[in-house]
Amino acid sequence: MTCLRLILGDQLNARHPWFRDVDDAIVYVMMEVRSETDYVRHHAQKVLGIFAAMRRFGEALVKAGHRVEYLRIGDTRNQHSFAANLPWLIAQLGATRLERMEADEWRVEQALLEAFEASALPNAVVSAEHFLLERDEAARRFEKKVPRMEFFYRDLRRRHQILLEPDGEPRGGRWNFDAENRAKWPGDPPAPAWPWQKHDLRALWEEIEAAGVQTMGEPSAEAFGWPLTRREAQAWLKDFIAQRLVHFGRFQDAISGRSRTLFHAGLSFALNLKMLHPREVIEAAVEAFERGEADLADTEGFVRQILGWREYVRGIYWARMPNYATLNALDAKRPLPAWYWTADTKMACLRAAIGQSLALGYAHHIQRLMLTGNFALLAGCDPDEVDAWYLGIYVDAFEWVEMPNTRGMSQFADGGIVGSKPYSGSAAYVNRQSDHCKGCHYTHTKRHGERACPFNSLYWHFHARHQATFGRNPRLGMTYRSWEKMEPAERASTLAQAERYLAQVDTL
Repeated sequence: MTCLRLILGDQLNARHPWFRDVDDAIVYVMMEVRSETDYVRHHAQKVLGIFAAMRRFGEALVKAGHRVEYLRIGDTRNQHSFAANLPWLIAQLGATRLERMEADEWRVEQALLEAFEASALPNAVVSAEHFLLERDEAARRFEKKVPRMEFFYRDLRRRHQILLEPDGEPRGGRWNFDAENRAKWPGDPPAPAWPWQKHDLRALWEEIEAAGVQTMGEPSAEAFGWPLTRREAQAWLKDFIAQRLVHFGRFQDAISGRSRTLFHAGLSFALNLKMLHPREVIEAAVEAFERGEADLADTEGFVRQILGWREYVRGIYWARMPNYATLNALDAKRPLPAWYWTADTKMACLRAAIGQSLALGYAHHIQRLMLTGNFALLAGCDPDEVDAWYLGIYVDAFEWVEMPNTRGMSQFADGGIVGSKPYSGSAAYVNRQSDHCKGCHYTHTKRHGERACPFNSLYWHFHARHQATFGRNPRLGMTYRSWEKMEPAERASTLAQAERYLAQVDTL
């Protein structure tokens, strides 16, 4: 009797109940397959990081006494996908039973359901034991009506007894300190460097290239920086709590050319591969607050990202797929500008955000939402292209978390399932939150004319062309009142400027 247990690249949870006991009748199967490297064009560091972390996880299992069958990307036996490899693995290992954890991505879950059924072997699917809500419950809660994120978040705070007073009320008398967490970073206090690793992954990179995998961005294989083991991920968590949590909340929406990482945690890669559990991350932050090492606003702002938003978008994803991936409520069809793959743009903020994304496979949430996402929204870019770009370029991007953030919150392609209004902003927002406007080729105060910032005219063009959709939205009332108060000639010049920019969008 031999049971094959499949472990995916984002299921590196060393604390899963599977691994508590050693059993020679169980073989853990791990595969580096082209179906996962090729469904979009990924950042080189994403492919490197997942494969390297998988290999270290497999080695740790072997060291602990488990049986492991590991297929590398260049293995001649390795077929294109999990499903293609499964029949010959079953035959070779004499498998009589199959088991797997729930997949986080709908695409992968469907492929594995079909492959397990086709095997005709007894099989079982178990929880990944990672999220604070089980997948079925999360999907049920969002199936008919999407709750407001704030109330969803409060419910989870109560359920898990996080930052509560003994009487069940929130610490500090408030559930949400978001209003305190929007400061522009002046350069002081200094932003500590992240605890980058220096892994030599050049041999693995040669394997990936030899297999023909097409990537984007810089591999940094000679000194790969992201954590690849649970121990390294725990060190990143400890460093964040000690060095950056104290200022995280206040500056979480800030953007600066002087620091790519500011006070952000950098833990999403490790979290989404399951090297860290969200509960331990939350508890580490709360314990720091209890010790007086961070104030309540900073701590609550961080907890909300993990306990609230991360669980929230997962619920939307599993309740609304696969139809969610087809939504295009604003009928956006424009291709993404060519400089999304090169950072060759004269807009300083976008040049910096895309440039660091290509270099690190990382940009923080406001760079993603209010720079690259905002421009794509205002320009009317096809949400399919936007999804593929975000899913590929970021090392932490998996569809369950990327798609509701991109197609939903960023692009409003879901028609308001995630957010009640589009997250759009002009150059005034960029200047308020960042230091990029000073010295930029464009002038952030101009709507039209020579070197007028594209964000300004495109912002008004977007709202004008979608006035039938958003004109009565109460959250956009001030925007439309401001538009109506403009002189007709000013409106015409602004719209004409936007049309010129859209006609030459690849050269902005």
